[in-house]
Amino acid sequence: MLNEEQKEDLLFELMTSQTDKYDVSSQTVQTRQDNYDEDVCWQYNIRVNNLEDDLKRCFLTKEEVSQLRTSDFTFKLLDTERQRKEAVEFIKRHEWLGTISQYTTHWFGAYYKDILSGVILMNQPNAFSKILGEDTPNLERLVSRGACISWSPKNLASNFLMWCVKYMVNNTQYRLFTAYSDPSAKELGTIYQACNWYYLGQTFGASRRYYSPYSDKLVSDRAFRCISFYKRYAKELGIIWEKNWQNNQTMLWDNIPDDVEEQLRLMSKTKQEQTEYIIPPMKHKYAYVLGRNKKETKKLKKQMKLVKTYPYPKER
Repeated sequence: MLNEEQKEDLLFELMTSQTDKYDVSSQTVQTRQDNYDEDVCWQYNIRVNNLEDDLKRCFLTKEEVSQLRTSDFTFKLLDTERQRKEAVEFIKRHEWLGTISQYTTHWFGAYYKDILSGVILMNQPNAFSKILGEDTPNLERLVSRGACISWSPKNLASNFLMWCVKYMVNNTQYRLFTAYSDPSAKELGTIYQACNWYYLGQTFGASRRYYSPYSDKLVSDRAFRCISFYKRYAKELGIIWEKNWQNNQTMLWDNIPDDVEEQLRLMSKTKQEQTEYIIPPMKHKYAYVLGRNKKETKKLKKQMKLVKTYPYPKER
């Protein structure tokens, strides 16, 4: 007979096993974008396809999950290496892009008992908007990844999303939340519509996505100017990296010799120019504002009235 800790360990191993089977390369993502042509969104399609296997892996039956309600689930911040490892494997299996975004700052999980049943990741945006004026970079977080397990109740995603938003508002300085829906996956942003987010149109997204020269992931042009890439450039150039050239968030160019800075910046430009890229379709964009109290929320919504919004899209 297994005790509770042993059961948790067994579930963890099952949910994080077969990594290679569910890992998704940028080439696979591109194949999806080129070939997915169903009448329903990809996320719904993968729920249907994963259902039987998900039930077996979680030791659940269709009868049991048919009785589940969102109140049967708990939501929490994922702050341990073990939790985040499990979240990574979950995203690989259940999410359209199948990869973890570059600048994840907040990780959230939805659990049924000890079973990870949903993951939402929030990021520093690749490019900040000016929705809330010049102070927007201090207030904005992007919902970069999100998925729920195949047997979860259909309204789990919307409940989970809004719990995450409220957690951020109550525990951080962030008040503006943005998200994209990808037409390549036949996404309309149904979850955001259900939660009354503002719809900002379908004119958003990077004009180019690059195949990273250091992995098989698709990245934005910003990746060529991030710390990890600069470290790789230095190594290729035979430059010894000094600790005071960076902090946890950015390069400290004032501490870097002028000739070294010139070499690193040139390498960054050259790498980007030489790297293959794709041109993705424009995405739907949504936004939501929330304050810690009614007065703050009212002020934020007043600012949102200055932003052009549109009726929700209904046709895929």
